[in-house]
Amino acid sequence: QVQLVESGGGAVQAGSSLKLSCAASGRTISSYTMAWFRQVPGKEREFVATIRSGGSTYHADSMRGRFTISRDSAKNMVYLQMNSLKPEDTAVYYCAGTPAFWATSTQDEYSYWGQGTQVTVSS
Repeated sequence: QVQLVESGGGAVQAGSSLKLSCAASGRTISSYTMAWFRQVPGKEREFVATIRSGGSTYHADSMRGRFTISRDSAKNMVYLQMNSLKPEDTAVYYCAGTPAFWATSTQDEYSYWGQGTQVTVSS
């Protein structure tokens, strides 16, 4: 079983950068497809980005160019670099994973979830 713990969130001003981390434990996630999702109050959970075991990535259109997902298999970690943050990026950011190699951007495809880390961007 895999446990995921996010960290790195905080309160920043618009235009700032943050790097979120997702630490996995219990077993290696090197073969897992990993992803980031976010959720704001009163809204549906939104796909942010995904990365496969081979390193290929896919980012949501609205965040492409500002956010970058990456992974470090040796450390069993996944990251989300967020640049040029906007107030509308304010959300709880969740790390997710699945052994399913075909997983993409649908939350139901992911079986392991962290508890989330809050990102608040003020103007």
